[in-house]
Amino acid sequence: MEIGSFRAIFGIIFLVGLCYLLSENKKSINWRLVITGLLLQFVFALGVLKVSFIKSIFEHIAGVFVVFLDFTKEGSRFLFGNLMDQSQNYGFIFAFQVLPTVLFFSAVTSLLYYLGILQKIVFGIAWVMKRTMKLSGAESLSAAGNIFLGQTEAPLLIKPYLEKMTRSEVLCVMVGGMATIAGGVLAAYVGFLGGDDPVKQQLYATHLLSASVMSAPAAIVASKLLLPEVNPDQIDQELNIPKDKIGSNILEAISNGTSDGLKLAVNVGAMLLVFTALIYMVNYIITNSVGSFFGLNEWVKSLPGSKYDAFSLQFILGVVCSPIAWLLGVPTQDLMLAGQLLGEKTILNEFYAYTSMAAMKKDMLMSEKGLLICTYALCGFSNFASIGIQIGGIGSLAPSQRSTLAQLGIKALIGGTVACFFTAATASFFI
Repeated sequence: MEIGSFRAIFGIIFLVGLCYLLSENKKSINWRLVITGLLLQFVFALGVLKVSFIKSIFEHIAGVFVVFLDFTKEGSRFLFGNLMDQSQNYGFIFAFQVLPTVLFFSAVTSLLYYLGILQKIVFGIAWVMKRTMKLSGAESLSAAGNIFLGQTEAPLLIKPYLEKMTRSEVLCVMVGGMATIAGGVLAAYVGFLGGDDPVKQQLYATHLLSASVMSAPAAIVASKLLLPEVNPDQIDQELNIPKDKIGSNILEAISNGTSDGLKLAVNVGAMLLVFTALIYMVNYIITNSVGSFFGLNEWVKSLPGSKYDAFSLQFILGVVCSPIAWLLGVPTQDLMLAGQLLGEKTILNEFYAYTSMAAMKKDMLMSEKGLLICTYALCGFSNFASIGIQIGGIGSLAPSQRSTLAQLGIKALIGGTVACFFTAATASFFI
């Protein structure tokens, strides 16, 4: 067994201990649920990464994502023509291949929801988690729904239950939303991490899909450590999915999904533009003031094996977050860059972090193992902006819970981040 695997085990123990220290009610923690959830993660990772039969199933599903990417390219080629041929230009790839993928997958997800296919898959996963982890029906549905839907769409599955939820249940819903990603953006990540290589696309699609599924039980573990259920016998065990449809017919469902995807794509593009500009502005200030005045720029460049050319925000994040990367089993030579990615994901968002990771991959700055562990660690919506998104989105569905959502915002961010780290450490053990 590699040293990185031992570090990953220690990392999981450390994360459990951290959540215990931050717990609101240590005496009420259900350790059976915690152990069961971690075992579910472990068993799932073992199956997906080591058992040939299960691995082939996920690779087949990932292959479907790759085929769908080709469908998106054809739609983009019809609309943008020769602009699609600028395949070596990252800007063109992002604007004319990655963002259109968000639109198409959003439309397909809406269609699957309208046809009732998505609900059946969600119900099956929710049933397993409810039976094994003894959750409420609403918690199970929300956690399972977050594998495929976004952090404001999945709560629609449990809209009738939201108003009567306990604080522990509300946190579980919030952490589940922050610990996973929606299908549309997952497909986009596959597009620019895998590039034009179908083999690489399928590899990253498999790992991203695995990460999203593994983070569902991890989110429950993290939330129930931070805020255990005080009266478990009083929670609603009913497991029913509302029969509401997204649209009155198939065409309206596709149209609604496309509109939602357009909003998401524009939002992603705008956030990346603004955040990238802000990072460059902050770096300009840091480099030309503190870095230059104290000679830190030259010091950073002179460090053995340094991959930074100046004292910058990325360097600071790398130093601060590299111990976390070490706990996740990231190879030693990749710790600084991995720490940078973890910091960018939490302070900004996972899309920006994956963009940085794609650049590192292109320039061959990180090892394959380091890239794969970071793929798992970044696979979630846990960032500061998501607190506001959840308060607004879930709060609109359950106005009486708005104050509870606001109170639990930071705790949900911690839980979502820890859940992603649980997933990365577990995957690291087998990679």
